[in-house]
Amino acid sequence: MPAITLPDGSVRQFDAPVTGTEIAAAIGPGLAKAALAMQVDGATRDLATPIAGNAAVRFITRRDPEALELIRHDAAHVLAEAVQDLFPGTQVTIGPAIEHGFYYDFARNEPFTPEDFGRIEARMREIVARNAPFVRSVMPREQAIEFFQEKGEKYKAELIRDLPETEEISLYSQGEWVDLCRGPHMRGTGDVGTAFKLMKVAGAYWRGDHRNAMLSRIYGTAWRDQKELDAYLHQLEEAEKRDHRKIGKEMDLFHLQEEAAGSVFWHPKGWKLYRTLEDYLRRRLDAHDYREVRTPQLLDRKFWEASGHWEKFRHAMFIARVEDEAEKDRVLALKPMNCPCHVQIFNQGLRSYRELPLRMAEFGSCHRYEPSGALHGIMRVRAFTQDDAHIFCTEEQIAAETVAFVDLLSSIYRDLGFPEFRVKFSDRPATRAGTDAVWDQAEGALKEACRIAGIDYTLNPGEGAFYGPKLEFVLRDAIGRDWQCGTLQVDFVLPERLDAEYVAEDGSRRRPVMLHRAIFGSFERFLGILIEQYAGRFPLWLAPVQVVVATIVDEAAPFAREAAAALQKAGLRVDLDLRNEKINRKVVDHIDQRVPVLAVVGRREAEEGALVLRRLPGREQVTLPLAEAVAQLVAEATPPDRVVAAG
Repeated sequence: MPAITLPDGSVRQFDAPVTGTEIAAAIGPGLAKAALAMQVDGATRDLATPIAGNAAVRFITRRDPEALELIRHDAAHVLAEAVQDLFPGTQVTIGPAIEHGFYYDFARNEPFTPEDFGRIEARMREIVARNAPFVRSVMPREQAIEFFQEKGEKYKAELIRDLPETEEISLYSQGEWVDLCRGPHMRGTGDVGTAFKLMKVAGAYWRGDHRNAMLSRIYGTAWRDQKELDAYLHQLEEAEKRDHRKIGKEMDLFHLQEEAAGSVFWHPKGWKLYRTLEDYLRRRLDAHDYREVRTPQLLDRKFWEASGHWEKFRHAMFIARVEDEAEKDRVLALKPMNCPCHVQIFNQGLRSYRELPLRMAEFGSCHRYEPSGALHGIMRVRAFTQDDAHIFCTEEQIAAETVAFVDLLSSIYRDLGFPEFRVKFSDRPATRAGTDAVWDQAEGALKEACRIAGIDYTLNPGEGAFYGPKLEFVLRDAIGRDWQCGTLQVDFVLPERLDAEYVAEDGSRRRPVMLHRAIFGSFERFLGILIEQYAGRFPLWLAPVQVVVATIVDEAAPFAREAAAALQKAGLRVDLDLRNEKINRKVVDHIDQRVPVLAVVGRREAEEGALVLRRLPGREQVTLPLAEAVAQLVAEATPPDRVVAAG
């Protein structure tokens, strides 16, 4: 007699094993109609799954967040059936749900093209309208292998062979079409709905190995309703307009080239943007008692072995071998992170508890190998600069340092146009350093710090660093995309491995706790995010060129030069446009360059010693005497941290 506990705490008794479909019907016709799947003791299951014992059950409806993954998983199956209907002889391989959608990899002699999408989508809609139920069955391993081999599906047969011996082999049918799948699924193909769209096709190696066959991967997106789909497609359009690679080229900020894959060539305006952001952050850190350091790029592998990074990150390290006789073929590595280097500085001399907390910051140049296919503009690179810092403190100081860090991070994000963020708590990964007792201690300390700081978070299981749990700070940009940037990690492991210690108040030697923290993550990636956040139209204080002084007539050139010099002397970043072009042409050019302010000088302005200030891309303008225009622009261009300080 299973007792089923519902989310409201009520309990329903049944005389025999019962399915989710039966439980929903017993509760009411509304739920029976709305339920797509269920969670049984927290695990998602088909509604047809029988429940023989006592369990907590929660039903998933279309409005629940979990519905999206189910819709996308089922849409992948619908896509696969449609493709095999339309293109006989195509083999199916793997087709998971992913963020924002799904894909399926197909083995076919002729790759698919976007021109095929119309036919495939039409057949998918027919399959959805048919609403064939998803039916699960279990088959013995050898029988399942034979079943797929007879169907000509060699990839599915290979997948089954490679599954653990203990794995149950489950298949799902939707009418006559059958696929290998663990599940779970919704009730039938009709539950997918019609809010889906095929997006692109790409090549993909079987199982991600370049030695294997090249497959044809079709990507799609699927949502709960047409409104969500339309919003997502609009977001993609906006993202394309804001692409930092496109804007970076248009504004002449940077470029990338094959001979230095994953490294950025910063042009003068781009480097000015970089330096402006760096100077701002340096002032903020100085004001919060961070001590800036600089550490080496190349270190002996023994150093990384001691820290534990060699075992964990060796695959991502760039290696240099020294063939000097005196050094006996020493193996060096370009540092992929800064933290072990900061411990070396901490270890120079005997530290006292009176020095803690010690906040050590570095704009550290790091290198990590990223596969060429993963590189993406300046957001995913091999050479980058971390806005890195490590706080050496006692366990009792963790909460106060967490509060101070989150206050600083919040203020910086607000200054840069991100008033809100959410926090994820990432706990111990499967592969980690340190004992369970140490992890219990670190996770407990970080959770207590969150409680004291008033931080609400969602759990991100198993995603902590190999040495400790972490908080991940996720920004939402102007078009609704999420970016994980800042982190705070509690580390009891690295100080132990690298023998860091301080003299406690009672004279004993103790290990400090090490808080790893970053606000941007990396300058390159964060600048890419900022470019897309503002579509290149930065606030005046951050813009690489703040003002362009442009002439209408050649006779105004002497005063234009005088005005530009006055603006530059006041600390503004100024360009001068004396080209023999019509002013309307100049306006269009500087709008394209995302210049915030155009200071126009004609014959009258030159005679009167005035500037016509026009805020681009708008049309509004105001005429001011030069001194007044300079004072107004200087006030507007004051970085936010200096505005606060002045106030």
